[in-house]
Amino acid sequence: MPVSFKDLEFAFDFVSSGRLGENQAYISKETGKTYWRSDYMDESVEELPEDIDDGEKYLEVPHKNDLDLGRTLVFDFVAAALPDDYEKVRDIFRSKGAYARFKDLLGYRKAVDRWHEFEAKATQDALRAWCKENAIELAD
Repeated sequence: MPVSFKDLEFAFDFVSSGRLGENQAYISKETGKTYWRSDYMDESVEELPEDIDDGEKYLEVPHKNDLDLGRTLVFDFVAAALPDDYEKVRDIFRSKGAYARFKDLLGYRKAVDRWHEFEAKATQDALRAWCKENAIELAD
């Protein structure tokens, strides 16, 4: 059953909006339907199938860190777009609050739009590759 790429992106964003393991989304291999689970969501909102953890029937949507779309992506972007700031960004990511300070640097360098474009393309490419690896047919 084909899966809507927009639905997959939405599920991926949900999973990636929390820390690793806080939010999960699953795709039924039979129907293409997406199911959601969160540490912060009342299970009664949507009843999950009893066999949701069966890897033969359901595929768990990855977190951005599973696809190297966290810090790795930041350093890929900096190497390509802001190479003179590479060491500065390495220093930024050695302590808490790194993403906020990184975004401040992007604003200072007027590179926010370039970062968002880079991140969006990398995310789409990674999700499409993940679908191919997992034999998920995309509807759009």
